[in-house]
This record gives sequence, structure tokens and C-alpha cells, in this order.
Amino acid sequence: MPKAIHSGNLFCFGLGFSCQALARRLISNGWVISGTCRNNKLRESIKKLGISVYSYDGNQISSVIYDAIHKATHVLISIPPQKSGDIVLQQFYSDIANWKHLKWVGYISSTAVYGDTKGAWVDETSPLKPINSRGCQRVEAENAWIKLYKKYDLPVIIFRCVGIYGPGRNLLVSVRQGRARNIKKPDLVFSRIHVEDLAQTLEASMQCPQPGEIYNVSDDHPSPPAEAVEYAHRLLKIKYPPPIPYESAELTDMARSFYQTNKRISNKKIKKELGVRLQYPDYRIGLNALLKKQ
Repeated sequence: MPKAIHSGNLFCFGLGFSCQALARRLISNGWVISGTCRNNKLRESIKKLGISVYSYDGNQISSVIYDAIHKATHVLISIPPQKSGDIVLQQFYSDIANWKHLKWVGYISSTAVYGDTKGAWVDETSPLKPINSRGCQRVEAENAWIKLYKKYDLPVIIFRCVGIYGPGRNLLVSVRQGRARNIKKPDLVFSRIHVEDLAQTLEASMQCPQPGEIYNVSDDHPSPPAEAVEYAHRLLKIKYPPPIPYESAELTDMARSFYQTNKRISNKKIKKELGVRLQYPDYRIGLNALLKKQ
């Protein structure tokens, strides 16, 4: 595992699940953390971690946000693009030329940019062929951030993430709540990443920034979604639900977008270039660890 980096100032656009995991790692090493959150309840819980939190809905920008960014050494963007585009770029474009003090700008993207490869492996050099609006928006946002790297020498690094799980957000929770379903789609595989392994990947990049680079963030074991759901039921000793054919399953647009693409995500680059050693290399190890902590 990469060595911890000490003393810095991180500003996060979107202090959600992933950013909070990174923040907890950095705070223990003396970092100053700040960022945005639009949820009032969530803001209060984040403040208890020792993080300065500012309200930001994509429209109104307070002067304290500008001040926090200009005091930061590192910036992480986790807010997904909207139909209108990337709100961070839209709102802060005129100020980004003044971000020359930053050592690292991380952008959390999605492997939706690769589209559907019929289960074949993809790496960071694979062609981008998104098949839905979510993937297209990600490609546009990535391109816009990379242009800023080239135009302003902004130290942008892209992280293409698979499905993120961890404490409070995982299949064990879904099974207990009766939300996990046995949806069958032949030959489909999903890739996943434990939030702590995402956080250690981000931290490793912060330790040795390579501006303009792109990294896939995934575990070692792409697998059928129904297989993981069945394993979670076995762990909890709860009866496995009957299969539901994908064609007749009622799914949200977001959920259906995951089932539309089938690919295996290579993580060789984060291991080779960032020295990442996954703490949770597959969903079985991850779910077992989460069960022990509950």
C-alpha cells in the first residue's frame, strides 16, 4: 500500500460517499479538508468529522468557497455532469486560470464511457463508445477537464470508477431492506470497487501526481450481478429471491443503464503505476469484512 502523504489542504466538490472516505484517511494525517454539500442533514454529520462544509447547489457560489479553493493544495470533483454539462466547469471556468497553485485536481468519472464490449476487457487505452446519455455526459466532461490540463497546465487526473460500495451502501443493506433482486441477464458481468480502495487509489495519485493521466478504478473480479446478490443472501442466511428476467424487470433509468453495458474493467494501471494493493480484491472479501463490522 502506498505511503501516506502528510499535511495538505483538500477541497471537494461534492462531499459524498467517496470524498468522505478519502477525507477520513487524510484527516488522520493532519490534512485540512473542506468542500461542498447541498444536503442540510448530511452537512451536519460531515462537520462532525472536522470538515468545513459549504452549501452549493450548482448556482449560488459564496465567497468562502472561492477562498477555500484558493487555500487548497488539492481539489477533487465528484459531482456528476448534468444534462446541461459539468456545473463545476460552468460556474468556475473564469476562475480556473487562477488555480495554478494546485498540486492535484482529481476528477471522478465512470466506466460508462466505454459503453458495451460484450464482456471483453477494457483498459485506459480502449476506445470510448458510450451508449447512453450518462456515458456521453461523462465523455464530454472528461474532455473538458483534459483541455484545461492542456490549456492551463492544470494537474488534472481522471479516475474512471465502477460501482462503488462500502459501509452503509452495499448488498448486505439491500438484502436486509428487501431491495435486492435476482435479475437474470445471460453472460452479464459487473465490476465493483470498495470505497476504501477507491480512497487509497486517490491518495496514491495525490502522493505522486501524473497530470493528464487516466486510471480505471476497479477490483479484480468482474462477476454476474445475480452471483453477488446470491452470496449476500447466503452470508445473511436469508432466502434467495426467485429470478426475474431482465426484460421484465422494473428498473430505474439509472439501474437500467448499468444492465445495458457488459464489460470487464482492467485495474492493472493503478497497481503498476500507483502501487495500489487492493484491500478488497473481490466482492466476497468486501462483503465478509462489512458483515464483521456490523
